[in-house]
Amino acid sequence: MGKSTTAKMFRDRGIPVWDADASVHNLYAPNGPAPALLEAAFPGTTTPDGRVDRSVLRRIIAEDAENLDRINTIVHPLVAADRAAFLDDTDGLVVLDVPLLFETGGDAYCDKIAVVSVDAETQRKRVLARGTMTPQDFEMILSRQIPDAEKRSRADYIIDTSSMVVAQYAVDDIISELT
Repeated sequence: MGKSTTAKMFRDRGIPVWDADASVHNLYAPNGPAPALLEAAFPGTTTPDGRVDRSVLRRIIAEDAENLDRINTIVHPLVAADRAAFLDDTDGLVVLDVPLLFETGGDAYCDKIAVVSVDAETQRKRVLARGTMTPQDFEMILSRQIPDAEKRSRADYIIDTSSMVVAQYAVDDIISELT
């Protein structure tokens, strides 16, 4: 959708941004709390250096979709604690960059919600161009998400990223309105 690019636009304008994906990445690192917990629940999910092996997690989820719920039960409380620490340490306008905001109930922590959106074909092309996901992985992830039209209907702001110039104007308008 262009979520990370849009978050960078806020960051470039001096707005603190908490990134859920970066939080998970840090939690999965060798010294993070997630490797031991995930290894205990799913033996073989860590690398020799103690990092969570995301490719193994994807395979485990592909084998049994219920495993995603088990993984989320372990990881989501860790992510929530990291988000809470960020919010405790910041004042004023902040951005929570959360891919599954509505699905995880994260919208309860937000005063206003901006949804980053683009047409479905552009989204698919962008995701698959990264080379980190198969078309099947992409479809599985989409199937677990609220449809974009519903997200848009629940948003206070919609940032259309089909044009970066339009997205930049939308970001500037949101900042202007909220500060």
